[in-house]
Amino acid sequence: MKPRRIHPERINAVRVAIAGLAESGFEQHFGDLYRQLRSYDDSSADRVVEISSAASSADSVLYRKNVYLGVDPFETEYSEEAEAIAARHGLDLSPDRLDTMSFEDGNTVDLDGWGVASRELGALADAADSDLSDGLQIDGVSSLHMAYLDDQGEEHVTDAAEPFDREPDARIELPVMDAGSLAEFQDYVNHNLACQVRDAFIRMGLEPPEPFQILGYGDFEAAEQYKRLEMYPNYVDPQDEEAFI
Repeated sequence: MKPRRIHPERINAVRVAIAGLAESGFEQHFGDLYRQLRSYDDSSADRVVEISSAASSADSVLYRKNVYLGVDPFETEYSEEAEAIAARHGLDLSPDRLDTMSFEDGNTVDLDGWGVASRELGALADAADSDLSDGLQIDGVSSLHMAYLDDQGEEHVTDAAEPFDREPDARIELPVMDAGSLAEFQDYVNHNLACQVRDAFIRMGLEPPEPFQILGYGDFEAAEQYKRLEMYPNYVDPQDEEAFI
């Protein structure tokens, strides 16, 4: 599943959340993508997913992960309200429970209760026109999947397990590349998402805000348009000094 609409504010919220992750948290969510990319240069790195024999080459693959945002209410001004709402629905907010809980396991987690509680807190914030950005966090990611071309040039997309039945807030889509160290890869994902924000504004016919007037690879479809259409500078090329003149 790909986000159906262009939401630069959501993409940037994902970027900020990822940039704020400790290395262990980043590895938890994106370690599979990192290991898959490392497998091209490091024979000791096992591939997480196998490349289909139908792919025209092992390098002609785009790796994808969908990213879903959530809110940690205890990092917002509504921490006391969150505790009261949780208690009303019989939800356990103890640190030990939260640290070990997985929303992928519906047999042991009251998903309906958490959903209702989340909506109540969101409605409370909406009514007060409050900003919950301080509590934004990565709530879940899809499994690693890929798109590839066969020898006839037809695109194939593998299936992904999604943590939620809703539209993701952003999608990371990367070609085969040198991922460097895990810390370097986290920095790169941060930059990639910033470039996606740039692409979102450009594709809407708007000039990106100054912090996003940057060069580099962001959205794959946008990168293809920059190559094909003369109306665009090549924003992917880090040497294109005239892109924002």
